[in-house]
Amino acid sequence: MPRSGYPGTLLTVAPRATDSVDDLVAAAVNCERVGVSVVRVPAGPEAWLREVVVGLREQTGLLVRLADVTGALDVAPDSAAVPLDGDWEALVRLHTALRDLRIAPSFEITDLEQVTVLRRLLDEHGLPVAERVHVGLVLGNPGGSPGDAETVVDAVRRLPDGATFSAAGLDGTTLPVMLAALATGGHLRVGTADTADYADGQPVRDDVQLVARAAGLAKIAQRPPLAVAEARELLGVHSPVQV
Repeated sequence: MPRSGYPGTLLTVAPRATDSVDDLVAAAVNCERVGVSVVRVPAGPEAWLREVVVGLREQTGLLVRLADVTGALDVAPDSAAVPLDGDWEALVRLHTALRDLRIAPSFEITDLEQVTVLRRLLDEHGLPVAERVHVGLVLGNPGGSPGDAETVVDAVRRLPDGATFSAAGLDGTTLPVMLAALATGGHLRVGTADTADYADGQPVRDDVQLVARAAGLAKIAQRPPLAVAEARELLGVHSPVQV
């Protein structure tokens, strides 16, 4: 079974894509104040990504995860999203490169059948840096696994022994996935990249609104947001990566 009952909750914010470096960095600064320890940077040109990473490092203490590291590994993120739905050889190359560069992966699963791919990858090519396996469940996407409590529980049963996981429910599945993740020892990803409406007929104001709700629920569950130093330990990132 995955590692559960961790004494706090890793909060990741996933802001929507933007051309403005200043807007993205400002959103991250505000989210850090309410409990976020990881920011997931959307895909973009390498020069833009480099500017974002520099801005985040200068103005926040957050761990930086790139949503897409294709051709951008020298931007030197702390973490990188690793999709499991693509070409096998490309996945193996990325897995190996991240380990060599000591960049912590987050293996992103949109369909629970991809757990089989993850298990094969780990069995045949070894564990990531610091031997930490962290999975990002992204549920409720058309064509993927549904965003409900039953799916989260099923995912927990399937994940490799010792793994940790964060869960995101897209759009209307945000709350059920969030509550199920907390109940099963998981962690949370929220943000305007995933959720357009805060409630029925109420558009999301900004990323801070979503993070504040997640942080509040984590506290109610007696698993308050992790500090960045604790997030580093959980993910296996023991020191800041320098750009």
